[in-house]
Amino acid sequence: MITRRTFLTALTAASFCLGAAGQVAAQPYPTRLIKLVVPGPPGGPSEIVVRTLAERLSSSLGQTVIVENRPGGANGTIGAQSVARSERDGYTLLFSMPGPMVVAPAVYRNLGYDPVKSFAPIATIFSSPQMLALNPAVPARTVQELIEYAKANPGKINFASPGYGSQPHLLGEMLRLTAGIDILHVPYRGPGLAVTDLLAGQVQMEFETLPILLPHIEAGKLRALAIADTTRNPQLPDVPTTAESGVPTLQATFWSGVLAPAATPKSIVDKLNAAINEILRSKEIETILARLSAKPKIGSPQDFAAFVAAESQKWTAVVNAAGIKAD
Repeated sequence: MITRRTFLTALTAASFCLGAAGQVAAQPYPTRLIKLVVPGPPGGPSEIVVRTLAERLSSSLGQTVIVENRPGGANGTIGAQSVARSERDGYTLLFSMPGPMVVAPAVYRNLGYDPVKSFAPIATIFSSPQMLALNPAVPARTVQELIEYAKANPGKINFASPGYGSQPHLLGEMLRLTAGIDILHVPYRGPGLAVTDLLAGQVQMEFETLPILLPHIEAGKLRALAIADTTRNPQLPDVPTTAESGVPTLQATFWSGVLAPAATPKSIVDKLNAAINEILRSKEIETILARLSAKPKIGSPQDFAAFVAAESQKWTAVVNAAGIKAD
C-alpha cells in the first residue's frame, strides 16, 4: 500500500521536475554558443562577410557565434547535411550559397536532405551578379557577336566553370540552350584553376562573379561582355546587362543566406532574422559587401523561402533541359 506520506513526497518531486522543465523551456534564446556552418573551405570570397556576421551576431545576441567550415560533397552538400541533421534549437545554423540549396538538389541524387523540408529559412545576406568574360583572342565584343562567332565556329568555344553542376556551369548551359550554339563545358576544381586557364586561352569564356574576374578585366587580360543582372554594375558602368545584350533570361546572382534545421521554433527564427537584418543595415556591412560587388539583401524568412523556391524552379528547368545529371 502507498502511504499518504509517500504519495505526497512523490507528488512534490513531480511538481518540482515539471517546474524545472518549464523554466528550461522558458529560457530566452540564446543561452550558449551558436555554430554557423559554412559548407566550404575557408578563404572564399564570402569569408569576410560570414566572419563579420558572426562577430556582430555575437554582440547582438549576447552569446558567442563561431564559424565552422565543413567542406566536402558536391556543391557543399556535406555541410548542409550536417546542419539538416542537427537539433532544432537554433544553435546550429547554415550559411548557404546557391550550391547546396538549389543547384545540387537539381543535379545530384541522395543528398541526405531535402532543401525545402529539411530547413527553415531565416534570412538572406547578400547577392552578387555573375558576369560573362572572354579571353581577348575571341573576336567578339558583345554577346550577340559571341553568339554569331559560336554559330560560325561550332564546337570551338570552350567555357570554364568552377565545377560540374555549379551556377557558372548552368549559366553556360542556359546560354547554349537559349542561343542554340554548340559550346563545350570544361569543369575545374574551383574558380582559381578555371580563371588561370581562361587567361592562358585554354578555354575561351566563363561566367563568374565580378570580384574574381575584375582584376584581370582592369588589367586588360580578359574582356567583360555582360553582367548577368537587371542593372549595370557601378564598377563596370560601360558593361551592359544580359537583358541589354538581347538575352534577358540569362541572369543569375551568387547569393548567400542563413538557415536552421526544419521545425526550429518560429520565435528563434524571427529573433535571428531581426538581428541579421539589423546588421545588414549597418554601414560596415554595406562597405564590406561593396568591395565584393555585392548588395545586402534584407527580407523576412518568408521572402527567403520564396526566393529559394523560385531559384530551384529556374535551375531545375535548366538542368533538365540540358540533361545534366550525376549519381
